[in-house]
Order: sequence, then structure tokens, then C-alpha cells
Amino acid sequence: MEYKIEGAPLPVLICTLNEGETMITEKGSMSWMSPNMKMETSSNGGVGKALGRMFAGESLFQNRYTAQNGKGLIAFASSFPGSIRAFDITPQQSIIVQKAGFLAAQSTVELSIFFQKKIGSGLFGGEGFIMQRLSGSGQAFIEIDGHAVEYDLAAGESMIVDTGYLAAMSDTCSMDIVTVPGVKNMIFGGEGLFNTVVRGPGKIILQTLPVNAVANSLRPYFPASK
Repeated sequence: MEYKIEGAPLPVLICTLNEGETMITEKGSMSWMSPNMKMETSSNGGVGKALGRMFAGESLFQNRYTAQNGKGLIAFASSFPGSIRAFDITPQQSIIVQKAGFLAAQSTVELSIFFQKKIGSGLFGGEGFIMQRLSGSGQAFIEIDGHAVEYDLAAGESMIVDTGYLAAMSDTCSMDIVTVPGVKNMIFGGEGLFNTVVRGPGKIILQTLPVNAVANSLRPYFPASK
């Protein structure tokens, strides 16, 4: 498979598949494709995995696109202004991504549910109790809201992240929730009551324009519902 990413800040992933190669994606992610791409909708792993993907913010079913009778072309456009990142998934290196962050992958990549180890991370963390794990082997592509900023955290090193700004992290990283210090800061600081602390070792990818932040900024301009 060959691919290119074009058009930031409204990017599109364009893939050229050899005959017989297959890509998987979530429902509605395909933007355009050549006529020799065969589409098949599948639960891709049975009911259990399908339900797991639903809880992780994805659809119950996945679409599989296979090139037939020669090379095929297929494109997947981002659903929000930002960027698309490619990852090499290996059995030794899987990644954890935000809800609905998965865009597309080779068919040898597996999308599954990921639970935070600590309940507090789920109840109060902006990234949510349930995230997604991309494992197996092959190329995988995720959506980043806005610009992506990467940090490599050493063992024991940490980063405090506000709600929604964590796009992805290595599966070697861990998350926890801490309260904002000081009653005055909690009430008048405008940053909420809790922050997410991500600890290394591993890579974290932060995003500058999370959808929830955009929605909160626009909410005062929407007319009140009757």
C-alpha cells in the first residue's frame, strides 16, 4: 500500500492498494474510490468486538475495501479541521486514541476497546473512561483536531492536559485525574475541577482544537431552544 496526506487543515488520506489488499474504516469515512474497489460491511470480529467499538465511540460495523483486478485507489477525508497522522502498528507497539479518532487502517490492524485502569480517569477525565486501542500490525491513520504537538515522556515524566486535548498516546503511558489546587482556582479559574495527568514512558500527541472546546465556544451564539 502507498498513501499520501494532502490538504491540511482540511486533510484527506489517499491510498493506493495493490490487488487483493484491504483497508478497514468506520461507516461513512470513505470519500471517493476507483471502480475496482469492492466494499463489504462486517462486524469484523463478532458481536463482542462490535459492541466494544460502539462504546469507544465508533459504529457497530466496519467497512472493508479490497482492490480487485489491479491497483485500486481510495480516499478518506477528515471530519474536522486538523490533521491526519499515520502510525506503524506492530505486535510490540500499539497505540491508544481518543474516542472516534480512528479513520482507517490496513486490515491487519485491530480496533478494540480500551478501559482506563483507574475509575477516576473515566468518571472525570475529558478523554473518557473508554478509549480505543489499535493493535496488530500494519499502517493505521487517526484524525487530530487542529494541530498535533508530540512529546516523548521518559519513565516517571508527566504532562498535565486539559479536557479533550489528548489525541493519542503509547500504550506504555498511563493516565490519572487530579483536582485543580485551591478552591478559588476551582471556582473562578474557568478550567474546571479536574485535570488529566499523563505519565510516561511513551509518546503523547496533543491536539490544539478539540471538538468539545469548539462546541463550548460556539454555544453562547446559538439561539436557546424553545
